[in-house]
Amino acid sequence: MAGDKNKVVLAYSGGLDTSIILRWLEETYNCEVVTFTADLGQGEELEPAREKAEMMGIKEIYIEDLREEFVRDYVFPMFRANALYEGTYLLGTSIARPLIAKRQIEIAREVGAYAVSHGATGKGNDQVRFELGYYACNPDIKIIAPWREWDLASRTDLINYAEKHQIPVPKDKRGESPFSQDANLLHISSEGKILEDPWQEPDYDLILTRMVTPMAAPDTPTEITIDFERGDPVAINGEKMSPATILTKLNELGGANGIGAIDIVENRFVGMKSRGVYETPGGTILLHARRAMESLTLDRGAAHQKDELMPRYAELIYNGFWFAAEREMLQAAIDKANERVTGTVRMKLYKGNTIITGRKSPFSLYDEDIVTFEEDTVYDQRDAEGFIKLNALRLRLGAKFTN
Repeated sequence: MAGDKNKVVLAYSGGLDTSIILRWLEETYNCEVVTFTADLGQGEELEPAREKAEMMGIKEIYIEDLREEFVRDYVFPMFRANALYEGTYLLGTSIARPLIAKRQIEIAREVGAYAVSHGATGKGNDQVRFELGYYACNPDIKIIAPWREWDLASRTDLINYAEKHQIPVPKDKRGESPFSQDANLLHISSEGKILEDPWQEPDYDLILTRMVTPMAAPDTPTEITIDFERGDPVAINGEKMSPATILTKLNELGGANGIGAIDIVENRFVGMKSRGVYETPGGTILLHARRAMESLTLDRGAAHQKDELMPRYAELIYNGFWFAAEREMLQAAIDKANERVTGTVRMKLYKGNTIITGRKSPFSLYDEDIVTFEEDTVYDQRDAEGFIKLNALRLRLGAKFTN
């Protein structure tokens, strides 16, 4: 795609960084900027982004509601793997980038743009995720990454640039420049300011926006049921809902009960460690409910194999390889394992905890007649002796040289 040498499609949030980038692109590349704002469930009105783009003279403005596609085609497939990066992070920011990148390239084709641009810094993971997505969708696209080109080296430089160009600078609850935050329907991440010191305790009253702290949650539990079909949630308390509606509802339930805030230090793909506070109330509930459903319906070998594949799968998503052949290959295996992950999980939500209280499935592999402690006629306990002796054979042979 050759493209119009005068057009660049910018992933635009309407926030400080991308507003500065918009003006910088116009000045530096003498180009016409097309803005693209994706509604992934940030939880805020996106019309101000349109108004801000219009105020800055932008003629082609794309604002699109991608919430259902985001949850259906990205979040839920990822959750079928029970994906956790480094055992903790539910990949809320990571999983949003491939969809934004894909749609941005599609818009570039529609408007005939020769380049795309993003607001990710040269220190972070998002630059990698966006650009791997761009190249996967269009190998010949030109990418403009302002943070790797300009001489604005700090948050202070950005604010000075904004004030010089009459770009509004947002304030937080204390009248200061805010934490660096990224939000979508799956999570909200907060980084920067005091969080850059891993010893400093986060001020959750200042940081949290989607949930209360466990200490402030109600003193009585909330009981819910989640119905699953082929590994994906389809109903809450028996009420069928769309994917985005389900995640929205789980966020509300989890947020009200103080579920889903984590303070972590993670290893970025670019080589450094970073510290952040992540809010993932609905995703935390979903992870525990899914594992309860799988415990009933997955064969032991399949369940253990899934757990072995998960860290690699999570790392691929974290590093930006959603469109890679190996991720798709792993996805096929994960989806196969989820074919009978169907049924209902009952749980209580209480002060930051998700407490499983029951699970049932038409495909349950749990057999009360076999596991009962009462007398039964389907399991001969004497068979266990031969099973143990066969499994002990190599240990007994090895013991000749160790005892």
